[in-house]
Amino acid sequence: MTGIIEKTQHFVEELLSNKLDTNYLYHNLRHTQRVVKSTKELLDSSDLSETEKEVLILASWLHDTGYTLGKDNHEENSCKIARDFLNTQNYNTELLEKVSQCIMATQRLAVPKTLQEKILRDADASHFAQSSYLETSEFLREELRLLNIATYTYREWLNLNIKMFRNEHRYYTDYAIENWQPKKDKNLKKLIKEKKQDKAIAKKEALKASYKSESPDRGIQTLYRVTLKNHITLSNIADTKANILLSVNAIIISLALSNLIPKLDNPSNSYLIYPTIIFVIFSVISMVLAVLATRPNVTSGEFTEDDVKQKKVNLLFFGNFHKMKLEQYEWAINELVKDKDYIYSSLTKDLYFLGLVLNKKYKILRWTYTIFMIGMVLSVLAFAISFKYFVPVAN
Repeated sequence: MTGIIEKTQHFVEELLSNKLDTNYLYHNLRHTQRVVKSTKELLDSSDLSETEKEVLILASWLHDTGYTLGKDNHEENSCKIARDFLNTQNYNTELLEKVSQCIMATQRLAVPKTLQEKILRDADASHFAQSSYLETSEFLREELRLLNIATYTYREWLNLNIKMFRNEHRYYTDYAIENWQPKKDKNLKKLIKEKKQDKAIAKKEALKASYKSESPDRGIQTLYRVTLKNHITLSNIADTKANILLSVNAIIISLALSNLIPKLDNPSNSYLIYPTIIFVIFSVISMVLAVLATRPNVTSGEFTEDDVKQKKVNLLFFGNFHKMKLEQYEWAINELVKDKDYIYSSLTKDLYFLGLVLNKKYKILRWTYTIFMIGMVLSVLAFAISFKYFVPVAN
């Protein structure tokens, strides 16, 4: 490595490491190092002089330094930075001009004329032939977005890359055509394959979205699910309320049996008989009603094939099949799932009969709480009246 190349390398590495915007995910020091490496690979197969090779390596190091001054006119800015730096190194003016010419040949639509320009142009596009092209390409797409240059969807980016491969880009040197073009063609096939896969995924997602928006099944299923859940929740609440009353009245009757009733044998406590009777009767009635509210109904648990074929039986309620054999129930379920209308009809019947059961439970519970409340009030009044007017007066 000549002294000027070593100094240029150190200058560019310092410049791109410290002055370049971090949003340049593609046009950064790593990209420059790849271009230099590819340039050297192409130079190994060329018959250029050492001076001409030196010019190319300098140009490959300096060709993207202009990005440190902004994204616009970066080739011209790269030439300016190259001239300023190489002048400080007293580099030959004629060779410096050739360095600038090579840098300008990296413009996107430029057509290289000399072999040096062709080599740098091919080296700048060597990533088209690398196995990591798809990943490298994504860095460029993200860079364009971060710099507010352009925002592409994944499909748009694939189409742009395929167009670039097919219509815009070409390799100019014999070495690149022979060694890199086959690899580039392989990457083109990958891009086309990615496009087909992305298109298939997009089509599938579109169909799924269309199905969700157009098909009423999802909304209907949600309706049944939410309504059944609400019915079951209300049933659990009713059972809980009934259990509370059972527990309270059981405690009341236990206290009455252990404390009040044994005292009624004593004639002096006769004034407690009627209040106690009222107290116990209302508690017993409340317990009976609470039991009735939670008592399950006994059903036949059987159905016939005609019932299934005529859609008369609700196979979703255990009370309609608990006495049937497994084979018969499996057959009936298979018949059910074949017919969407039968499924919805069964769910509707399930909701309806759950509603009837809830109506019965809450009616009984309302009577239970009412009787319990009246019983408590009457019992307290009866005890108060008995204590005031019927307590025996001691002689």
